[in-house]
Amino acid sequence: MTSTSINVTYRLETSGDIQALAAKIASDQSTGTFTELPGETAEVQARCAATVVQITHLPATITPSIPDATGHGPYKRADVVIAYPLEAVGTDIAALMTITIGGVFAVSGLSGVRVMDIDFPPEWACHPGPQFGIAGSRRLTGVIEGPIIASIIKPSLGLLPDEAAAVIKQLCDAGVDFIKDDEKLMSPAYSPLEARVKVIMPVIKDHEQKTGKKVMYAFGISSADPDVMMRNHDLVVQAGGNAAVININSIGYGGMSFLRKRSSLCLHAHRNGWDILTRHPGLGMEFRAYQKIWRLLGVDQFQINGIRAKYWEPDDSFVRSFGDVMTPIFSENDRALPVVCSGQWGGQAVETYQRTGRSLDLMYLGGGGIHGHPMGAASGVAAIRQAWDAARDDVSLAQKAKDHPELAAALAKWQE
Repeated sequence: MTSTSINVTYRLETSGDIQALAAKIASDQSTGTFTELPGETAEVQARCAATVVQITHLPATITPSIPDATGHGPYKRADVVIAYPLEAVGTDIAALMTITIGGVFAVSGLSGVRVMDIDFPPEWACHPGPQFGIAGSRRLTGVIEGPIIASIIKPSLGLLPDEAAAVIKQLCDAGVDFIKDDEKLMSPAYSPLEARVKVIMPVIKDHEQKTGKKVMYAFGISSADPDVMMRNHDLVVQAGGNAAVININSIGYGGMSFLRKRSSLCLHAHRNGWDILTRHPGLGMEFRAYQKIWRLLGVDQFQINGIRAKYWEPDDSFVRSFGDVMTPIFSENDRALPVVCSGQWGGQAVETYQRTGRSLDLMYLGGGGIHGHPMGAASGVAAIRQAWDAARDDVSLAQKAKDHPELAAALAKWQE
């Protein structure tokens, strides 16, 4: 028998007794139920019962997180750490989600519950983790240092394969390091994946022949059917591709596990659907806990929004996400490359650099910020590179723009 445990941190909110509710969760999610059981012996509890190991009380609130919550304030809040014995959970992710997360949200008496973090014991290093990660992404793109400058097909949907190939040629000529299908582009009737691969990979190869640089292109291969997804994977590999966009929430843990064990592509994770889990502040799951599972399963690159993103996420949340992805779970090799995205055009480069610990280990993805530049896509790429040069040199964007017209035009168009 081992005393090793998986420690899960929950943020609980209740008008009742925090300690009693924490104990109830530990019991209900392991050996106990609503009444005493003759079979729940001391031996069984020692082997498999979850235990509350820490309660950190937080300021109470008058307003409950769930609007129709029963009870009356003040609503007490605390971060509660519950230890689940490894012997009871094992190293299977389905077991982890069922035992430590699935039933917790059904516990009565809570006006709020959020999974804040999961700490895994060394036994969980059995999962494959990233195949390429930061170092592999740099090797495949040929970007030894500095940010990997990336773009995306725009418009997101609607282009025929030949039209998409023309956009990709323009982006290759503009000097990007990485291009991806939009997450919404998988294999629609007007642009089947096979047809897209057939016309896009010659553009990538032709550019490589002319310049010596192979731009990494990530095709959207996601499917709820693992067999279809692997056929999509093989299409890309056989054509000489080296990357794929994976809609991780859509394919699920099983789909990701199936793919990673067989994949030779660099897997670029799009987290669409994560907002369902996290946007309500009193419910759901923090990115810190969420992203660990996907990294263990094999994500190489992880989209995490950015400073002044076009979506709802606050800047502080992005900064935390960046730190989460860059923090090893077991070793430096299980870190995923953070992909800074969502409304990025270069104007956020200096703040991104400063608020992420002056890190250059990232992919900086510009869609509209490249395609929508008033002087064209090549100038959009140039403006982003100039912005990052300013960040590294501790120079303001305005100062850098004085003798860089591409950045000056970007500032004139997008700076508030």
